[in-house]
Amino acid sequence: MSRKLRWGVLGAAGIAVKKVIPGMRQSRLCEVAAIASRDPEKAAAAAAQLDIPAYYGSYEAMLKDPDIDVIYNPLPNHLHVPWSIKALEAGKHVLCEKPLGLSSEEIRSLIAVRNRTGLQAGEAFMVKTHPQWVRVKDLVDSGQLGRLRAVECWFSYDNRDPQNVRNVAEYGGGGLMDIGCYPIFIARLLFGEEPVRAKGALEFDPVFKTDRLASAVLEFPSGHCAFTCSTQIAPAQRVVAICEQARIEVEIPFNAPPERACRIFVDPGSDLAGGSRQEETFPACDQYGIQADEFTRAVLGEREVPVPLENSLGTMAVIEQLRAGA
Repeated sequence: MSRKLRWGVLGAAGIAVKKVIPGMRQSRLCEVAAIASRDPEKAAAAAAQLDIPAYYGSYEAMLKDPDIDVIYNPLPNHLHVPWSIKALEAGKHVLCEKPLGLSSEEIRSLIAVRNRTGLQAGEAFMVKTHPQWVRVKDLVDSGQLGRLRAVECWFSYDNRDPQNVRNVAEYGGGGLMDIGCYPIFIARLLFGEEPVRAKGALEFDPVFKTDRLASAVLEFPSGHCAFTCSTQIAPAQRVVAICEQARIEVEIPFNAPPERACRIFVDPGSDLAGGSRQEETFPACDQYGIQADEFTRAVLGEREVPVPLENSLGTMAVIEQLRAGA
């Protein structure tokens, strides 16, 4: 490759400015070449803060830049599909934040445009390519711990800001969309199957009208997944994959910190006090930088898109089942 692929960022969302762009700055294959915002001053400030060469006062202006190869879309949920379609129509490959769309129908419309343009598009589930999850998936698939039978997850934070997009129903807010998509994605990844049934209970904020507490059971052909997520309780996250002969516990499954090592624990359960537990440690790495490199490799034709749009349809199908049932 004669040069790094040049990425443009749609919007100055917190996840982009605080996590994704800093991670991408460590990339060997790509560079953040531009950022756009509807507020020119906000775009200029983000560009200065993150040493980004170019900024634009509109999304449209950046999509017209012939030097931008790939678009990263971290806009609010209701803008994911519309602006990803605009980016594809402008000749740019697209990596879009999760959840990809507000409905299966929306995602199918994006798939149609991707197919027509022949460009690459994917969902930004950064956990897929983090070394700790690559290892967990390998352990499960190897069969050395017996068959996977159950996955248990929880993920929560406390955010009661009425101006935050996660608490705005018409923007696709709510815990199930924002963080419930993670355990759904992980369970589908580990089982390697789609659930045949999904049942859940949702509690809604009386003011925001978004789900603030969601619990669900997913029935797979090979086993079950149970998870709880919430936007209004103490922050916590954990995943436990239970196989026939041992369980695998992921200490920080989703927001793996880039500055410190991550750990998983494999425990056959012979000592309930934890004496039989074996620890595996993974050196500090930035999962957002890895994500950008792996998607760039897909653009270059060196690998498949890590999380293709068809996978996103599977996650959304479960979310829709849970909403309908609740």
